[in-house]
Amino acid sequence: MQSLSRREFLKLGGVATAGVILINPLKSGEVFSPPSKTPLVKKIGETTSICAYCAVGCGIIIAADGENIINIEGDPDHPINTGKLCSKAQALHQIRTVNGKLNPSRMTKVLYRAPYTENWEEKSWAWALDEIAQRVKQTRDTNWIEKDKDGVLINRTEAIAHLGGAALDNEECYLLTKMNRALGMVYIEHQARI
Repeated sequence: MQSLSRREFLKLGGVATAGVILINPLKSGEVFSPPSKTPLVKKIGETTSICAYCAVGCGIIIAADGENIINIEGDPDHPINTGKLCSKAQALHQIRTVNGKLNPSRMTKVLYRAPYTENWEEKSWAWALDEIAQRVKQTRDTNWIEKDKDGVLINRTEAIAHLGGAALDNEECYLLTKMNRALGMVYIEHQARI
């Protein structure tokens, strides 16, 4: 078997390409004609966003008709995911709507169940935030440690912990850490490190 030199290989490749073009000729001007209509903007109702499930930051395109989310898909122009989405992100549309109707499982009001009861009560957001603040303060004050066993000033509480979510950006993590340290918390962790 005879081996081809580089020059002979290129010649043979050129002849094969010309043969394919001659056997299957293109219509006149088909290669050089511009597209009949070039879309300059995205369709009305589409906007780009970032998936809220983890810290990867995949790009998504959300198509909405007024207040209803019609479709969520990966953004092919996004440098991180180039249009691909994980199974969680593919179900993002169910946060608000399912089959074009408001998701009946989506929480829109504060529900509170008192200790040792089985009934849920609707409460206002103002009540919920005040209740959380009071409970944090009460827990902090009840479990405050001013000095350790050697008498060293430590000013902290070990009864409250914080676990950050992966959807938080750097600025939010910074502010949460500052707030938690100001409360005297020492058990501060982040989901991405666990």
